Amino acid sequence: MKISWRITAAIAVALIPLLVVPGDHGGAVAARKSARAKHKSTPKPSPVPERCDPRKFRIILDVGHTSESQGATSARNDVEFGFNLHLARLIGEHLKSAGFAATRVLVTDGKARASLLKRVGTANAAHADFFLSIHHDSVPDKMLEAWEFEGARSYFSDRFSGHSLFVSERNPRFAASLAFAKLLGRELKDKGLQYATQYSLPVMGRYRHPLLDKDVGVYRYDGLVVLSQTRSAAVLLEAGSIINRDEEMAMNSPDRQELIATAVVTAMRAYCEKR
Repeated sequence: MKISWRITAAIAVALIPLLVVPGDHGGAVAARKSARAKHKSTPKPSPVPERCDPRKFRIILDVGHTSESQGATSARNDVEFGFNLHLARLIGEHLKSAGFAATRVLVTDGKARASLLKRVGTANAAHADFFLSIHHDSVPDKMLEAWEFEGARSYFSDRFSGHSLFVSERNPRFAASLAFAKLLGRELKDKGLQYATQYSLPVMGRYRHPLLDKDVGVYRYDGLVVLSQTRSAAVLLEAGSIINRDEEMAMNSPDRQELIATAVVTAMRAYCEKR
């Protein structure tokens, strides 16, 4: 049977796509692989942190301890909670005057660990940008000496003095926490204050902690709930030793309180500007 040349040509034309497709398919696969490889080799850009607007920057000033769990007792039988509350309120006033309008002084109630968890929960629920816990220092009981103050048996230790700053590596914002702690430590040092050196010494036993910055006194303390479980950057400030008789008097003075509050504001401004 004769096949017309027109039919033969039509069949040849119809077969052309079938012959070309496999080659194109291979090229498409190669192109996709190349694109995927290029995508994997190109690092994703790091998220740019939002600029810090002091008016909206949510600072929680945690008043260490509670009226039911009052913390350390000073050399003259005053409780730490009172020192903490007064200083936290003063710092809060200074921060608000400096434009940090969203600053909040956090006072909780209850005993020990329950109050710690309550503070962390409150700060996280408020989506805090920064958490600063205010405390005043003492020493382990084995270092205490007895004396009499206003007719009452009291205890003191003049062996150590100074402030200290603590951060936790377990905090999700550890780098930011450390950055602020260093800024605050520098401000306190520049104002003539010396940090407490004892936390790096073996004599402190279980209260011994790694010293992260030996120039300005920043320690690592991973076991502190308020530092490790807050989602924001977090720092704990031991403003000074109230078990040291001379420093207790200094911590009660308006001049020292003003100095510390001013240092916190200056450090917070610098921290905010660098964000």
